[in-house]
Amino acid sequence: MPKSKRDKKISLTKTNKKGKLLKQQIVEDVRNCATKYKRIFLISVQNMRNNIMKDLRNELKDSRFFFGKNKVIALALGRTPEEEIVKGINVLSNELIGQCGLLFTNLKTKEVLQWMEEREELEFARSGFVPDVSETLPAGPMPLFPHSMEPYLRQLGMPTELQRGVVILTKDFKVCRKGQPLTPEQAKIFKLVGRRVATFKLIPIGIYSTKHGYKRLSSSDNKKENGIEEMEVTDDIVTT
Repeated sequence: MPKSKRDKKISLTKTNKKGKLLKQQIVEDVRNCATKYKRIFLISVQNMRNNIMKDLRNELKDSRFFFGKNKVIALALGRTPEEEIVKGINVLSNELIGQCGLLFTNLKTKEVLQWMEEREELEFARSGFVPDVSETLPAGPMPLFPHSMEPYLRQLGMPTELQRGVVILTKDFKVCRKGQPLTPEQAKIFKLVGRRVATFKLIPIGIYSTKHGYKRLSSSDNKKENGIEEMEVTDDIVTT
């Protein structure tokens, strides 16, 4: 009887014992999902937020998300026709480059794409975010802030002063310029004034199915520089 590809052993080098066990768990989970689910979406996440992803995982409890550890996931799926866990999946495996992840699901393609479109959400920008417009705060009173915060606002670079206990912005203040990455101070200012300028967004890059193989849906450039925050290895093996 031929040996199942799922049972093939994989060598995981350059890792300690704990890391090796975690990676082996990822490999097993990915392989199980590859044979269990009808479709696999390659996705990029713009302005990643773990708290939002947790909510999305809860929405799709019958599906699975995997992010990070691209090399381990690619190894699990198989990078060549000889290694692949299911027919034709090596093409998807070789697309796992840069900031991207996988969604394993039995939902129909149209349902998933519509669901992704409806999950855009404004978020506070972080340091390094590149705004597509310039933003300016007008001069005048800033009743949002108590007088005790005025020194901190000046530390952030804002031209403020106290007048009869009221924080005053003495002149128009350009918080950011179009196309220039935000500094940590600029990101803090946006959060203080309650201005959300970053958009959390799921971007479908491609889709794989055993029936049709792999099909690219959008440019792989979307996988680059999309504000992905660092995740723990355990995020890769979250059950949803």
